[in-house]
Amino acid sequence: EIKTLPAATLIATRSEAQYFERNNGLFMPLFRYIQANDIAMTTPVESEINPGIMYFYIGSEVPTDELKSTEDVTIEKLPVRTVASIGVRGSYSAENFQAAAQQLSAWLKAQPEYKSAGPARGVFWNGPMMPGPFKRFEVHIPVMEIRSAQL
Repeated sequence: EIKTLPAATLIATRSEAQYFERNNGLFMPLFRYIQANDIAMTTPVESEINPGIMYFYIGSEVPTDELKSTEDVTIEKLPVRTVASIGVRGSYSAENFQAAAQQLSAWLKAQPEYKSAGPARGVFWNGPMMPGPFKRFEVHIPVMEIRSAQL
């Protein structure tokens, strides 16, 4: 489906490696940051895959103008954006992500009014204690609307 996502503030940490190679290494800097700044953990966790970037959303109740970037964590503001999205059940793995991204890309190519505007991102909804078959995630591809020349 096509979704319009609201503007958001996120914190991010980066790795040279692919996301699925460094998942735990990316989580801890963000977790320490929210603990140190008394920020509630939110869902989903969003990611870019190559290179690996993990994002935590910051809730609207947090005064984000007071947050400061550190050596490991940056503050990022995303504008309203439009994405093609597919929901998936299953473990958080490179194989499952790639299969969903390929399925979403094929669907997007068949939508004449939209075109891809960037790489696929992962949006992960469940924590590590949820058994793999019951985990839920989405793959988002940013899109641009193609305006008809006949307008």
